[in-house]
Amino acid sequence: MNLRRTLATAAVAAVTAPAVLLSASTAFADTKAPAQTQQKPTYAELKKAADDAKKAYEDAVAAEKAGREKINATMAALDQDSHPLKAAFLAADKAAKAAAAGKTAADKAVEDARAALDEATDEDGKAKAQEALSAAEAQARTAAEAKTNADAKRKAARDAWDDAKVAAFREWNKVLTASAEARKAKDAAEQALAAAAECVRVPGLTVLANRLPAKVVAGTTVDFSFTVANATDRTLDVDPLVFFRLTARHQEQHFMKVQWADGSGWKELDSTKGGSHIASVKGMKPGARTEVKMRMTLEKEAPALDAFALFAGDAADAYHPCVLGPMKRYDFKVLPAGSKPGTVGDAKPGKVEEKDRPKPESKPAAQTGSPASAGSTASAQPASAVTGGTLASTGASPAVPRFALVGGGAVLLGTGAVFAVRRHRGARGTN
Repeated sequence: MNLRRTLATAAVAAVTAPAVLLSASTAFADTKAPAQTQQKPTYAELKKAADDAKKAYEDAVAAEKAGREKINATMAALDQDSHPLKAAFLAADKAAKAAAAGKTAADKAVEDARAALDEATDEDGKAKAQEALSAAEAQARTAAEAKTNADAKRKAARDAWDDAKVAAFREWNKVLTASAEARKAKDAAEQALAAAAECVRVPGLTVLANRLPAKVVAGTTVDFSFTVANATDRTLDVDPLVFFRLTARHQEQHFMKVQWADGSGWKELDSTKGGSHIASVKGMKPGARTEVKMRMTLEKEAPALDAFALFAGDAADAYHPCVLGPMKRYDFKVLPAGSKPGTVGDAKPGKVEEKDRPKPESKPAAQTGSPASAGSTASAQPASAVTGGTLASTGASPAVPRFALVGGGAVLLGTGAVFAVRRHRGARGTN
């Protein structure tokens, strides 16, 4: 069986077993790695590359579907007796069979003539028998030549028919290879995007409380602040997380009210509802810091309890949508109304154990109707309106940091364990 016959048979198999051919196409595809870019791609560029690769794969899948329909139609048409190539082969095959039969008959006539010559006994009979043999041999040579020519025409017709099948198969294989390569490119782009979306932890991003007292008397108000500092080598969009909680039943959280200044007034943080980061300090350069004024009021009826606050910075940069700084816990005590605590020092920051860190959760697609709307006004204010003029000499963005209090329902307090919701920054943009 010649090569064309083998490939033509494979073409038929391609229609009936596309999955096998797809695997083969992938296995023999060019495995050369694409040229690496010299500059590290940003997250936005990786996202666009993943989107483009997905679209290219969808187009390749559509092309594969169209290609499958085309190869099926082509192979079906080539198999019809009315197709010119098959019709030519059938005619040549018929002529070749007839020529073969003619040669067989001519060869038989030669044998018969030789037998007659052998049987001749007189000179006249031998002469006639020799004449008949010569004529039979001439006819056999003509029949043999006719058969050779007919066989050559049959082969040419068969080759043309097989070549058409092979050409169709090659086109189909190109479609399958393109689909397989598009799938590989899509998977690689998605893996690169997923790797960039993994949260990275940086020690230099801090959110620390200032002048938060270690003891607070019920029925009083204390003023303090927190500082967001970027001691990393990255330019970051920072979302500070602030959480205050009485170690009491959820229903008793109303004894505490925490507010922050946005430059135009005080905005209250809701400690009874769940929430997430809803604002950020945009474009904090390495070494920049900013300070936000806060206020905490405890009602006179507040019971004597332990309390705590959590401060952390979650951020994004051009290359990672999820950058996490260390989380700090501040424990303080609530004293009964009328207590005389004497000299009270500041609450000391404590480290939150890695095992107590919450797993990042997806950011809601939209957060309308939240304190973010107030922050948009605050961002237009001078930084001194928020900090009372307290900004580091390194400078900071004039945008005022906005933050949300994570709700009490999202915190589980046990034997020293803290559980607080921290937002997964993977859904944020980086522009």
